[in-house]
Parts: sequence; structure tokens; C-alpha cells
Amino acid sequence: MAQNVVSRLQEEENELSERLSRARDALKDLGNEVKDNERKYNGLCSQLHALKQQRTNKVTAFGGQKVLSLLQVIETHQRKFKSPPIGPIGAHVSLVNNEIWALAVECAIGRLLDAFIVTDHKDSLVLRACAREANYFNLQIIIYDFSRPRLNIPSHLLPSTCHPTTISVLHTEIPTIWNVLVDMGGAERQVLVQNYDMGKNVLWGFCPNNSPPNKRIRNGRLCSSIENQIQDLENELKIVQELLKDGKLRKRNVEIASQNLEAELQNLKRRRIGEERVFRSKQLAWKDMNSSKIVEPAPGPTTSMEETQREIIQVQEDIKSKELILEQVLLRMNMVEAKASDLKRSFENLCDSANVEIDGIEGAERELLQTEQEIHAAEAEKAHYDRVMQNKVLHDITEAESCLKELQHNREESFRKASIICPESEMVSFEGCVGSNPEQLSAKLQRLSQRLLQETRRFTESIDDLRLLHDNKQLKIAKRQRTYASFREKLEACEKALELRWNKFHRNANLLKRELTWKFNGHLMKKGITGKIMVDYERKILSVEVKMPQDASGNNVRDTRGLSGGERSFSTLCFALALHDMIEAPFRSMDEFDVFMDAVSRKISLDALVEFATNQGSQWIIVTPHDISMVKTGERIRKQQMAAPRS
Repeated sequence: MAQNVVSRLQEEENELSERLSRARDALKDLGNEVKDNERKYNGLCSQLHALKQQRTNKVTAFGGQKVLSLLQVIETHQRKFKSPPIGPIGAHVSLVNNEIWALAVECAIGRLLDAFIVTDHKDSLVLRACAREANYFNLQIIIYDFSRPRLNIPSHLLPSTCHPTTISVLHTEIPTIWNVLVDMGGAERQVLVQNYDMGKNVLWGFCPNNSPPNKRIRNGRLCSSIENQIQDLENELKIVQELLKDGKLRKRNVEIASQNLEAELQNLKRRRIGEERVFRSKQLAWKDMNSSKIVEPAPGPTTSMEETQREIIQVQEDIKSKELILEQVLLRMNMVEAKASDLKRSFENLCDSANVEIDGIEGAERELLQTEQEIHAAEAEKAHYDRVMQNKVLHDITEAESCLKELQHNREESFRKASIICPESEMVSFEGCVGSNPEQLSAKLQRLSQRLLQETRRFTESIDDLRLLHDNKQLKIAKRQRTYASFREKLEACEKALELRWNKFHRNANLLKRELTWKFNGHLMKKGITGKIMVDYERKILSVEVKMPQDASGNNVRDTRGLSGGERSFSTLCFALALHDMIEAPFRSMDEFDVFMDAVSRKISLDALVEFATNQGSQWIIVTPHDISMVKTGERIRKQQMAAPRS
């Protein structure tokens, strides 16, 4: 009976182990699935963020925020370039009418779209320094001569196929970019096909692996339908998010189920071990009973089954008590072994520390012996020098001391005699007498006597009057000097304050000029135009430079009269908005600012004005004779349209 119970528990345990292993495998698979969905979710989020940046500014599709920082640094250091660099190439290239080749073009020349073009090696070094300043370390720089005209490729050098090439589906207004795509990218030799079979036909049975370098690319960066891509990405992101949430939920459920299985398996193991112990105890008791039957004589008729059961129970109790005693003995033995190992380690540590102390004591003894030897040598030298002092030096010192006493006595006698002739207080009043011998003093006294005689002949006043006049003049001079010193301190303080304010004024003027240029350029970028405002404070001249995106020569228009009417009006509006952004006014008005603009420039200008006014929170009055239906009425925007004048 007990053996059947143990076997049944063993089978249940094996079954639970298999179920637990299957649950763990499923948990591992769910974990991998969740990780894959998380990676996919993060990749879709990064792609969506990049597309939103591209929707705001097309340039960000070819380098992200780093390329914007690089363009600002290039604008700051533009005077260092021989010719302004062109780039990124993708910002100056567009597809011709059909956007189905966007991904194919991306795979063909995708790396060149992020590159910048310079005219010589010196400009490439300057551009590399600008890239380091903008933290754009992997910038691709292409050196190409800007003066070369646009390449004309003969028809016999082009692929003989009816399919389009990469260069045929691209459009650019800058000849240098066209030449770089041909010379560096081989765009005129890359044939674009719609599917794999057409590619085999074009390549005569040979089809290389033309997989894109970035497998996460959903569409080319040159594609203009960004809104559809963003919508598709958002839908897919929602699906992946739901899958991720469902996977985490299923993983959590499997984890709970596996934990329950582990707890049930542990309980079953404990039950099985208990049943095995009971079965073994019964088996041992049965063997002891059989052995006792063989040795002892046959029992009398008074032996009964109850006595046998009592003996079995007694034997089981004895076995359990002995097992408990054995466990206690094993526990004590383990404790004694652990204590013995601890004592052994402490003894080894004590031996090590004793060895270290013995080495230190031996070193100290050697140092002590060396010190005693040095002391004996020093005592011998001291005795030698004492003998030398007694025999030679001490006699000379005694003679020198007696000579010194004699000289001091002679000096005191000479000083007493000299004090009788001229007291020391009078000698101090005369300058330059310290350290002079009698001959020098006699010559100086004779010169002073001659000068006194000459001055007496020149001035008839007495010496007391002259001294009084001298003292008065000295007092006036000291008073004037103190006055001049105070004035000089005030003047220096004023000069420092003036210099500080002048420096602050120049710094603020330069910063305002730079801020005006940045704001002006920021408004111009809405139409793809770049510009700069030059302010000469000394000559009191303000000039505007504008560079159109279609101008590949790199020349800036320094006079707005060289622009068309719409371009000049848009540039003037950007300059006015830059000034309005730097000053405060209760309300502002603009009258017929878009008279000379075309429809595209008028829409961009009206959007810029409305966005500027709503963001700044200022009050604007805009008067225009054109249609303003494109302006949406908002909470803070009011439109008033006057009736047509009567004929």
C-alpha cells in the first residue's frame, strides 16, 4: 500500500516537473517576444520622431539636430571659407514628379545625401572644425571644384535600357551637386526597376544583393508625403503597443502559473519524502520481524497479532529516536568542524602576525646596532675636535677677544672727544654724514660754507624768515597734493566705470546685431532663403544680404533692389518681424505689405505674421487688399472684410 502511494506521488512529481519545464520554456519564449516588441516599439518611436522633425524642417531628415547645429556654426564662421559649403546634398535634391522611386534612390545614394561639398582642402579642414564644434563627428565631406560646369553625359555612355536611372529621377538646381552625384555616386549608371524579375532581365540573370543599408527604412527621405508615413507609423505603433501590452500580460500570467507549479511541486516532494521514510521504516521493521522469526522458536499459542503490532510500533519509535540522535550528533559534528576550521584559520593568522612582528624586531635590532656604531664614531670625532680646540683654536680666540676690548675702549674715548666738539643730535640733522670719515666731513663742510656764503649774498632775508616761508610753501604743496590725489582717485574710478560701461555697450550692441541676424535668418528659412544683416555702428549703416536657394554661385545679394518684388517684400517682412521680436509696443500695424507678393509668398507671409502675433501675445492690425480666406479665425484672431466700393 505504501509503495503504491510512493510510486503514485513519484509519477505526479514527474508530471509536475514536465509541466513546470514547459511553463518555463513558454515564459522564455514570451520574454523573447516581449523584447522583440520593445525593440520594434523603440525603433518605430525613433522613426516617428525623425519624421516629425522632418515635417518641421526638411534639413533634419539628413542628419537630425546635429546638421542644424552645424549650419548655425557654419553661418558663424562663414568668413573663414573660400566658398560657402553646400549641404546636406539631400536638402538640395528632389524627385521628379514620381515618388515611387524614393526608397530605391535612398538605397542607391543614401550615404551621399548626408554629405557636404567644399571647394578645396582648406575649406574641408574648416568644415571639419565646425563639425567638431557642433558635435557632428562622422560628417562626410566631399571636395569638388565649384567652378566646373554641369556635366553633359553622352547617350552612348548611359545604360541601354528603357528603365530610368537614379540621375534621371532626381532634380537639382546646383550643378556641383549634379556633378558629385555623377562622379562620386555613379548615379547615371544605376538602373531602377520595379521588381525582382525586371532586375534579372536587366542584369542578364545576375541579381546582386541590393538590400538597403538601414533595414528600418520605410520610405525614402526624399519622399514628400510625410503625413501619410506619420499616420502609418502611428497606426503601426498602436498595434505594436497593444501586442507589447498583451505579451506582458501573458508573461505575467505564465509567471504566476509557474510559481504556483513550483509551490505545488515542492509540496509534492515533501509528501513523497515523508511517505518514503514511512515505507522504509515499515520495510526495516518487517525485515527485523522476519529475522526474529527465524532465530527464535515458534511462538506459543498465546502470541497474537496485537503484540506484533506493538513491537513494530516500538521498533519504529526506537528508529525515530535514533535518527533524531544521529541528526543531533551530525549537527554537533558540523559545528565542531566549523569551530576547528575557524581555530585553524585564527592560528595561521596568529603565526603570520608573529612572523611579521619577529621580522620587525630583527630589523629594529639591526637599526639599533647601526645607531650604536654611529654614536661611537660621533663620540670619537667629538673628542678629536675638543683636543683641536684646546690646543689651537682657543688661544686665537682669547687673543682676538683682548684685541676687541682694546678697540672698543679706543672707540669710546674717540666718541667722547668728538661729542665735545659736535654733539650727536646735531650730526643727525645733517644728511649724508653716516659712515663718513673725518676727511670727507671736512670737505663737505667746506662746500657747505661756500654755498652758504653765495646764498647769503643772493638773499637778504634772515634764515628764520626763509624757514618760515619754506614751511608755509610745504604746507600748501601738501594740501594741493592731497587734493590732486583725491581728484586722481575719482578720475580713475570714473574712467574704470566708463570703460566698463563702454565694453558692456559694445557687447550688447554686438549681441543685438547677432540676435537680429538670427531672427531674420530664422524667418527667411520658412521659405528656404538664408540671409544676414550687417550693422556698422561707426558709419551708421545697416545693410541686408540675402542668398536665394536656387543661386548656386554662392554670391549674396547685398542690395534688395536686385531681388524681385515678392522676394524683396518677403525679406522686408522678415526684417520687420525680427525687429518686432526685439522691441515692445502696445499694438502694431502693417498696411498692404503683400502687394508685390505672389500667392505662395503671401500665404507664407500671412502664416508667419499670424504665428508670430499669437506666439508673442501682442496686438496686430493687418490691412491687405487681397483675399484672406486662407487665415483661419481663432480665439484671438478676428477678420474684418470691408464691402466692395460702389462704382
